[in-house]
Amino acid sequence: MTDEQIMEAVKNGDLEQASILYARYHKRIFNFLARMTFDREQAEDLTQNVFLRLLKYRKSYKDGLRFQSWIYQMARNAFSDYYQAHKNKYSQFVDVQQVGNRASSAQEDMEQTEKEELLNRSMALLSEDQRELLILTRFQHMKYEEVAQVMDTTVANIKVKVHRAIGKLREHYFQLEQL
Repeated sequence: MTDEQIMEAVKNGDLEQASILYARYHKRIFNFLARMTFDREQAEDLTQNVFLRLLKYRKSYKDGLRFQSWIYQMARNAFSDYYQAHKNKYSQFVDVQQVGNRASSAQEDMEQTEKEELLNRSMALLSEDQRELLILTRFQHMKYEEVAQVMDTTVANIKVKVHRAIGKLREHYFQLEQL
């Protein structure tokens, strides 16, 4: 069954089908939220919140709408609600923990970790909108059409904003690299 068919069943009261959607999407939603919040525990909480919202607002799902777009919109809303409630905790710079342990040589590990940390620090310097666009298009591998639907805008607008966000990310990356 497609995601859309399963969501229709959930909408019509077969709540057990929601577990299939959870299995298919919880990791992707968690990764999206982890990159947005820079906090794994908070991302776990927000991911659970998204799936609770899925059940609570299941009647709002419209026939013909792509499920993926609908659930990412819910994830954006969950993050937005969290961000609004905690925005005084955020600053222009967010310190990010080092990422990943690689099995290659110690020197390669260190270089790879430094590059990943530099990328994460550069991502943290982007505006929330720019970071979100790059996470959706580059890390979540969503198509521009899907992102445009999630953000209720045009594909052309998304392409321009992604291009600008990549330019800004590159700028931050090279500035941090010089330090």
